[in-house]
Amino acid sequence: MTMVLFLSFFVLLLVGVPVAISIGLSSIVVLFTNGMPLILIIQRMFAGTDTFPLVAVPFFILAGDLLAKGKVSEKLVDFADSMFGFFKGGLSIVAVLAGMFFAAISGSGAATTAAVGTTLVPELKKKGYDEASSAALIAASGTIGVVIPPSVPMILYAVIANVSVAKLFLNGFLPGTIMGLVLILIAVYQANKRNYPTGAKFDIKNIFKTFKGAFWGLMTPVIILGGIFSGVFTPSEAAVIAVNFALFVSLFIYKDMKLKDVYQIICRSAMTMAVIMFIIATSSIMSWILANWNIPTILANNVMQISSNKFVVMFLITFIILITGVFMETASALIILTPVFLPLVQQLGIDLIHFGLVVVVGLAIGMITPPVAINLYVASTITNLSIEKITSSIIPYMIGLLLVLLLILYVPMLIPGLF
Repeated sequence: MTMVLFLSFFVLLLVGVPVAISIGLSSIVVLFTNGMPLILIIQRMFAGTDTFPLVAVPFFILAGDLLAKGKVSEKLVDFADSMFGFFKGGLSIVAVLAGMFFAAISGSGAATTAAVGTTLVPELKKKGYDEASSAALIAASGTIGVVIPPSVPMILYAVIANVSVAKLFLNGFLPGTIMGLVLILIAVYQANKRNYPTGAKFDIKNIFKTFKGAFWGLMTPVIILGGIFSGVFTPSEAAVIAVNFALFVSLFIYKDMKLKDVYQIICRSAMTMAVIMFIIATSSIMSWILANWNIPTILANNVMQISSNKFVVMFLITFIILITGVFMETASALIILTPVFLPLVQQLGIDLIHFGLVVVVGLAIGMITPPVAINLYVASTITNLSIEKITSSIIPYMIGLLLVLLLILYVPMLIPGLF
């Protein structure tokens, strides 16, 4: 049954069938060949989406889209530029820092790439920065968007693994910060190698001025995460508050959005969410089949025969995660892989929060590894450069992020609050 399930799934993917439909059809094939009542399909689809924490996902997506559309990203870039723009290649540092700032608002890698790229690309061109390398850096910085909380993939993992969203969020800060620092180091090295220009002189007055402009954008993660960690509201409630705050800032503070814009953004966010929820619904059928035939336990026992060393096994799992991220979109890969590996991870005694961070960071790297590299496609659209040109420039940043993933994998004590 395992062979039938996965073989039919990959065949459907190869012929171009969308991921959600491929998952559903391959599951139906297994149920039909085993004489199972097909009413199970509807039951499992509803059961898979009938989870309260999932309420947070559409609202975080909407909040990110609202803030990306307005002046928030522009104000955040100006603030980062005032602090670090005076360095040689300072705009490269600004690109990463702006990505980190926006990551703490959006929860989406593509939204982070789009918001930072749209604001910075014209300036990077004007200052003579290598266009392909700059686009690659912005795309790589976008991966931080799903690691620094709030994070949509973290919420999905928490629902599947039945762990605390707040704990995942709390432990996402340091990995996301390390990713940003590594990207900055690589960018600064390249800036000195290519003799990029320095920016405007350091001016404390300008820092206060740009901070004032960026204040409302910077307050968004403070309100969201502060409320979650203090226990004032749950992650699901925080997502709704984030939407209301984003509307308030865009409509009444910056006044960069009209009601008709809000309607269009809501429609776009609804389309994004519909795809994610359909994937979750069809994946719940596959998860039920895997559990019913005890496939994850069988897989765990077989892997344990290869090696009982948890570091070796985790390396193999991480390798599979990275390969899957190359060919599948983040949410799809996470929803499919998590139920398969959870029994093995639990058998090895690995903390599920730690494993969640490894999964999220591993799949985040998939956002910049073609052919399914959403951040690269966004960067390509913004810069009008071909995917091939950006891909050749992404390699140093990809290597840096892979080193961070290994650090998270083998040095978990660096993550505060994990143990």
